[in-house]
Amino acid sequence: MSIYAIGDLHLSLGNEKPMDIFGGWDGYVEKIKTNWQNTVTHDDTVVIAGDISWAMKLSEAIPDFTFIEKLNGKKLILKGNHDYWWVTQNKIYKFFNENGFETMSLLHNNSFDIEGINICGSRGWIFENGEAQDKKIIARELGRIEASLSFMDTNSIKYLFLHYPPYYNGQEISEFFDVMNKYDVKKCYYGHIHGDGLKNVYSGIYKGVELVPISADYLKFRPFKVI
Repeated sequence: MSIYAIGDLHLSLGNEKPMDIFGGWDGYVEKIKTNWQNTVTHDDTVVIAGDISWAMKLSEAIPDFTFIEKLNGKKLILKGNHDYWWVTQNKIYKFFNENGFETMSLLHNNSFDIEGINICGSRGWIFENGEAQDKKIIARELGRIEASLSFMDTNSIKYLFLHYPPYYNGQEISEFFDVMNKYDVKKCYYGHIHGDGLKNVYSGIYKGVELVPISADYLKFRPFKVI
């Protein structure tokens, strides 16, 4: 069994919000399907790091989740900044049950132990160049990240999945690195960045943590093998 990751599917199968109008996204849904099915097996797990569907409500997201349900493997999903359909965990799981979506679980204030790897995750946060960090939001997200990292009291190897990059274009959220170092996080995977912004994504060791970008367009719409 293997673990894969990909972020930012930006599906819009049930509404009028296609990504094909952006450079590099032409035919992206079929690319995702083909690459996924040729890469992932039924026994594998895929972490989807946010920005899953453009739907505004859960009911509008049924076509997108139906698409994901039919893809191979189990899926662990976390919230992105465009996942406006995201409500409480109880409501989402009820929605999954009512629609027969059996392969998806939420990575939110929790973690999953898979093959000795502790899979943790949260949305995280980003700030724009020249703007002050929003301390309240960072504190909230820091609490969620720590809740996920501390969910299992084990000595498992910990990998953290975020939607936003913790370090981008020379700027960092130091609190996130402090908590990653506290829990000895080995790798941090992140998405969110697209288009021209991809030239500034950081891939490598930063403050003792290996940072790995996994936006769908960065990966050419092919799930990235974690282990």
